[in-house]
Amino acid sequence: MKKIINTTIILAGLSIFSVSCNKSECHECHYDKDGAEVELGEKCDSDLETLEAEGIDVNGVNYEVHCHEH
Repeated sequence: MKKIINTTIILAGLSIFSVSCNKSECHECHYDKDGAEVELGEKCDSDLETLEAEGIDVNGVNYEVHCHEH
């Protein structure tokens, strides 16, 4: 019985850990072009980080991307 309880506790702990690690950080993103916001939609994790760090290239022009929580 003790073995079953320990196994159950371990499985429950692993389940909670795996769910908490899989949460994505997502934000709505846009860039400004000629005074207007151009929406890029929701971006998550590495896409979000890359856009904020490097911006977006549109027809040879690099625009700064702004992302915010929705």
